[in-house]
Parts: sequence; structure tokens; C-alpha cells
Amino acid sequence: MLDALKDELLSLVNAAADLPALDEVRVNALGKKGRITGFMKELGGLSPDERKERGQALNALKDEIAAALDARKAELAAAHMKARLEAERLDVTLPVRPETEGRIHPITQTMDEMVAIFAEMGFSVAEGPDIEDDFHNFTALNFPPGHPARDMHDTFYLPDAGDKRMLLRTHTSPVQVRTMLNSKPPIRIIAPGRTYRSDYDMTHTPMFHQIEGLVIDEATNMGHLKGCLVEFCRAFFDVDDLPLRFRPSFFPFTEPSAEVDIGCLRKGGELKLGNYGDWLEILGCGMVHPNVLEACGIDSTKYQGFAFGMGVERVAMLKYGIPDLRTFFEADLRWLKHYGFVPLDIPNIAHGLTR
Repeated sequence: MLDALKDELLSLVNAAADLPALDEVRVNALGKKGRITGFMKELGGLSPDERKERGQALNALKDEIAAALDARKAELAAAHMKARLEAERLDVTLPVRPETEGRIHPITQTMDEMVAIFAEMGFSVAEGPDIEDDFHNFTALNFPPGHPARDMHDTFYLPDAGDKRMLLRTHTSPVQVRTMLNSKPPIRIIAPGRTYRSDYDMTHTPMFHQIEGLVIDEATNMGHLKGCLVEFCRAFFDVDDLPLRFRPSFFPFTEPSAEVDIGCLRKGGELKLGNYGDWLEILGCGMVHPNVLEACGIDSTKYQGFAFGMGVERVAMLKYGIPDLRTFFEADLRWLKHYGFVPLDIPNIAHGLTR
């Protein structure tokens, strides 16, 4: 009788077409009112020897049916998942949106424009790591041990790495240091890239972009620095008579140092660049400090040079009228469609930076 029941139940298990049907078979066999359970309830009326023999046979049947149910459940679950995956298949080679053309991000466009201008002046592009040590980011640049820029509230420090204190670079100046350590003058490079500082509001973000320039040779002077920046600003902003004002300032890595203002007009809540009598600060610069040259193994009695640096987002906001710095990093496709640029339209001086 039990052999016939086993064959019948195994046949029902194998015939179950889906999980609900399989569960019905389980309830019919092993549930409270199931057929095997019914036989188990009859054991109390048998003699001890019969109960032992019958109980062992029923337990073996119960275990075999339970194992068959589990195996069939796994098969049906796998088949269900396969069917679902097939039904929900997506062709990832198709565009997810109807736009037929993407847009170049304003930061990328602005950096390409800057590189195009400085390339015409003979600068080459240099790059370096985002994670730096204290020497390249501060010490070699003549930052004293107690300088506020080293404070934790400005700098993202990483966990201890032995003797070196590692951090996310706070400016791209370490690229200048690495260039001077690994190259001999004359040097003429620009260093665009990401930088990191602990700040966040309409005009500051924890990650932003800078571009810095460095020239080292035997004859460069402050006049060359001024001429370089005047030509750059007028070409970048496309204002032929754009005035520049150099104000004395202080940076640990340059001496003398200056902040550069460009002419503008503030009226009616708008900002217009040009020779209008008002001023707006855009960058810092100066002659490379002798201590920086010596820290990089360059003879400061023979060589001198200048350096400058500016925020890419800041000049992009000025040129393209973008009001809030944070929108650069919010991944809003509507914003990118409005402020973005046509792909493959590479900026150059001959054909124009923006077309």
C-alpha cells in the first residue's frame, strides 16, 4: 500500500506545473489532513512491533516525498526566474531617452578652452595623483607647520599610512612640485585637475577643479606673468579690451604675490565683463618662491619663474552665466542640455573657443 502511495505522490510531484500546484501536492501529502499524516495518526492503534515497523516505513516515505518536493520546487523556481528574465530583457544597445545627441559638460568644455589657449603660448599639460602626501601638497610649497591650510577643517586627511600623512590634494600645485622634481628647467606647464576641500555652499563644493600654470627659466619676470594672464583672460572671455588689475597679496609659494581682478559692470542684478570701472577677482599668481625652487632641487640663484592658479568652475560661471556652483555636480540632464556643448566641437584659437 505504501509503495503504491509513494509512486502516486512522486508522480503528482513531477507533474506539478508551477509552484502553486506543487504546494497543493505538499498539503495533500504532508499537511495536517494529508494522506501520509493520516497514516501516521493510525499508528496508535497498532501493537508495539507493528507500530515500530510501520512508523519507520512512514518516516522514510515522508522524507522521500519531502526531498522530492524540495527538488521540484528548486526546478520550478529556476524556470520561473528564467522566464521572468526573458520577459524583462532590455536591449542595452538602444538609447534610453529620445535624445540623439549628448552634451559636453561645461567644466570639460572650459578646461578644453583653457588648454587650447595656453597650448598656443607653448604650455604643455601635466597631471598628478589626487591622493598626495604632506610634502608635495604643503611642505615643498613653503607652507609652515602651523599654516591654517593644513587644518582638518580645510583638508581631507586619510588614515595613517606609516611615515607619510596622506590627503586629498587641496590644489593642483603638487603637480608643479612633481614636475620640478622630475624635470630640468626650462619648464612651462599647466596643471588642470580635481581638488578637494571641506566646504559646501553656493560658491564652494568639497570637490572642484583648478588649473595652474608654471614657468621656470633663467629670464622670466613679473612682466612675462602679466602679459601671459592678460592675453589669456582676453582670449578666454573674448573681450579684446578687458582690463586686468594686479593687487599685492600673499601666498606661501610665491613672492611677490598678486591677486588678479578683471573689469566688470554690476547692474540690475547682472554681471557684464569689460572696461566698465568695476572689478572682480578671478585668480592668484606670483613669482615662484626661492624656497619652493630649492625644495624641488632647482638652483634659485640661477633660475626663477612664475606660477598662477584659478578655479575652473568660477571662470565657467562668469563666462556662461551659471549662478550656482552646486549645479555642476547634480547630474541634472535638463541643466546639462541647457548649459552643455555640442560634442566633438573641440575648442581652438584658430576657429574659436565656442561655436
